[in-house]
Amino acid sequence: MKYVIGVDLGTSAVKILLVNETGEVVQEISKDYALIQERTGYSEQDPKAWVDQTVAGLSHLLQGFQGDTEDIEGISFSGQMHGLVLLDENNEVLRNAILWNDTRTSAQCRQIYDVIGEERLLSITKNPALEGFTLPKLLWVKEHEPEIYEKAKTFVLPKDYLRYKLTGKLHMDFSDAAGTLLLDIGEKVWSKEICDLLGIDPALCPPLVDSYEKTGSISPEIAVSTGLSTSTQVFAGGADNACGAIGSGILEEGKTLCSIGTSGVVLSYESGNDKDFEGKVHYFNHGAPEAYYTMGVTLAAGYSLSWFRNVFAKDESFEELVKEAGTVPPGSNGLLFTPYVAGERTPHADAAIRASFIGMDSSHERKDFVRAVMEGITFSLNESLAIFRGSGKQIETIVATGGGTKNEDWLQMQADIFNARIVKLSSEQGPGMGAAMLAAYGCGWFDSLKECADEFLKVEKEFIPNVDNAEMYKELFNLYQEVYGQTKSLNEKLVNYRK
Repeated sequence: MKYVIGVDLGTSAVKILLVNETGEVVQEISKDYALIQERTGYSEQDPKAWVDQTVAGLSHLLQGFQGDTEDIEGISFSGQMHGLVLLDENNEVLRNAILWNDTRTSAQCRQIYDVIGEERLLSITKNPALEGFTLPKLLWVKEHEPEIYEKAKTFVLPKDYLRYKLTGKLHMDFSDAAGTLLLDIGEKVWSKEICDLLGIDPALCPPLVDSYEKTGSISPEIAVSTGLSTSTQVFAGGADNACGAIGSGILEEGKTLCSIGTSGVVLSYESGNDKDFEGKVHYFNHGAPEAYYTMGVTLAAGYSLSWFRNVFAKDESFEELVKEAGTVPPGSNGLLFTPYVAGERTPHADAAIRASFIGMDSSHERKDFVRAVMEGITFSLNESLAIFRGSGKQIETIVATGGGTKNEDWLQMQADIFNARIVKLSSEQGPGMGAAMLAAYGCGWFDSLKECADEFLKVEKEFIPNVDNAEMYKELFNLYQEVYGQTKSLNEKLVNYRK
């Protein structure tokens, strides 16, 4: 039996999957590491922790492996996007990595717009200047830590640094490069124009490769410390969302992913780079060959439900909290919720907006509020779908992943609100499985990633829209979309009264 390894380098832990040639997850290991948050808005990590915990995880995994290590033919990676890892001339880390959820760079985002212009930036990178992206972080270091910036020879993203430490080879794949704000997404080259305008040496940008491209083999040192063979091929891997799409089979037109975790993501396959979403949704290079994906984000998806449980049902499990939601009719008996408990991202990039319950009266019970929260989260995700469909996209099938798959009433709700077939996979491994699939494809097991998906991914259940419910939700969605505009100015006035 042949095997591949998928490494998912997340924000709080690294997850490692050993997958055989039929797509079965033979073994799974997870190792945690800490966040460093020295000030409000700061979020950093020590890159050494990624390497140490990955090596420990691989060693743990190999200790339980009964086969020949040379049968582990490939390894690839999924990684948290946007994080800045600065390296000196010896490829040594110059400072802690600044992560995707670090928000210190508002001034640098304004600088990017002032120098480049919003319209020109969108035409090159397909994305707006947001605090989470890599370029604003690079400019922040240039301004606030010039002595470190002067020593920088190159920068990479988190999983690229991890891969370098396993192979001695330094690269960045296109799907992660697309999240830097330095890549010309259409031309698939670093933008000399952006670098020149902002005074950044283009030589700082690392060599670019495709996600499925071989970038080296396991080094002798790593082989000794983990038990892996030096014959194991190493492939570039991709951004977590790109790998999540691969691991969910989002590999052809009409296929879309809806992931409900702490935040919520709606991601749709694009065969070309010629659509203009005016920066309303993200537009990135896919990990699949010559493909792209568009993505909208609900900032507080599952987090909205967690907030409700922590405030009103702290001693109950999520299963207990939502078990009666299916007994409440669509529309929650006239109760509407907007999930803005931590601001919003798509389609309203607004840090000041806050959540609302609209239509409360004395007849409402807790179960009505629970269903309203679930509907509000789904309405917010539907705003991204509405943008996609407004551009002419046909969205027929949506693969559901994350916490939103744990309740069948919620899956049916998604089918009704999205007015699309909802698919639940039998095994949900997301980005880690996507990384393993990139390794399997890179090793030549399959002629395409789609062929790999057909072998590795199995459907457990499907949910079809209820025609009457879908029509009702269409009307309610129009009301939902009015709430943001009606409450925006009120929330701006309330900012000074918040803790």
